[in-house]
Amino acid sequence: MKKWFVCLLLTLATHAAVASCSSFTPNDQWPVLTNPKMAPATRLLCYDDFAVLHSGITHGPLWSAEHLTRAHIEAARDMVRTNRFFADARLPAGEGAMLTDYRRSGFDRGHMSPAGNRWNPQAMAQSFSLANVVPQNHLHNQQLWSRLETAVRKLAMQDGEVYVVTGPMFTGAQLQTIGERGVFVPTQLFKLIYVPSRQRAFAVVSDNANTRRYQIKTVHELEASSGLQFPGIPESLKDQRPGGLKGV
Repeated sequence: MKKWFVCLLLTLATHAAVASCSSFTPNDQWPVLTNPKMAPATRLLCYDDFAVLHSGITHGPLWSAEHLTRAHIEAARDMVRTNRFFADARLPAGEGAMLTDYRRSGFDRGHMSPAGNRWNPQAMAQSFSLANVVPQNHLHNQQLWSRLETAVRKLAMQDGEVYVVTGPMFTGAQLQTIGERGVFVPTQLFKLIYVPSRQRAFAVVSDNANTRRYQIKTVHELEASSGLQFPGIPESLKDQRPGGLKGV
């Protein structure tokens, strides 16, 4: 087969994947990086039911996006957790984390798009890509963050659908890293939640530490502190601040 034809097929396949992938974000609009320091070596990775923007600088995700519906959450209840973490082979050498980076690091491999939301076996397996995880405080991952994930699933069941973007935040002059590749350890984690049926949008932010505390932020506040913008969220909703996330 001629080389040009192979390249054409690969290009068409990539465009098709991105077109399908965009359904994980509201109004098919990706989050936009506004921090130029994070722009180099970013790669969009599409999975069966979520998408990730991966950074070759932090060696992990800058955001992970998913569109959850009531039917998805009901199907996810029957999925068996695989727990088989792996390095994503689509990333060039040196850009992604490796399993050895987390070994004896003292941190969990914390999912951004959680395994508990995956509604088919392929996506369940894919969620254990190291491109979808960050170094996360163990107790934070097992306690507060787990409750936040459960609360988001309840929202999807109650309201029919939610869009969720989850990601790390890195603040401070000196950031902690782990492993030979220097995987960045987030100082905070966030979840941006958009409920179309209620026309409600807000963010939850928590320190990556053993804490039971979290903050409810407006979308504008998250945009100002995260180095991201969220064009898929209507501007008229970006100053909402609900009282909390029920059940957390």
